[in-house]
Amino acid sequence: MVSLVGLPGGGKSTVGRQLARRLGARFLDADTVLEERIGMPIRAYFEQHGEAAFRDLEEAVIDELTREGAAPLILATGGGAVLRPANRERLKARTTVIYLRSSPDELYRRLRHDTQRPLLQVADPLAKLRELYEQRHPLYDEVAHYRVDTGRPSVATLVNMIMMQLDMAGLMSALAPAGQAVSAAGGGSAASAAGELATPAAFSPDPAP
Repeated sequence: MVSLVGLPGGGKSTVGRQLARRLGARFLDADTVLEERIGMPIRAYFEQHGEAAFRDLEEAVIDELTREGAAPLILATGGGAVLRPANRERLKARTTVIYLRSSPDELYRRLRHDTQRPLLQVADPLAKLRELYEQRHPLYDEVAHYRVDTGRPSVATLVNMIMMQLDMAGLMSALAPAGQAVSAAGGGSAASAAGELATPAAFSPDPAP
């Protein structure tokens, strides 16, 4: 199992879906699972019940999802999942953790018009992102087995970079379904890879708070 961690808007859901597709693995978004369980958007739950109640539910879901069986799984976690020590311990012990590392300024460019993330509904979202980075970056770094900078590469290139790291670590065979051969290079040419590196990644919003 591979889990993706990082700040809100870092591309965990977008990259996770593409990675799962390339590997032929199952994809789960922890926040989507949470929203299905609570029957409302995370922002509404935050407003009605507060962050502590949400984190309790999130911890239970992370525990459940990281106990999944042997079938290959890519798990996108919420941006604040690493705040709980129990979540960090379970992710580190039960999964291969990839930290999608993004700068606050880069995230602000993606999220400046976002109205769904409860922690960013403030007068100065950039200042809030910088605060979140200072608070959470050491925790992401602590839990991560591998780190990938999301800056300029396209989503396809980020997925290739992750697959190359997994391949070098000898983990690809465990993640691909039985009998399926997966290429870390994705079958692209060097020229196309170079083109991808020059193109900013187009991320869909993660639902993570």
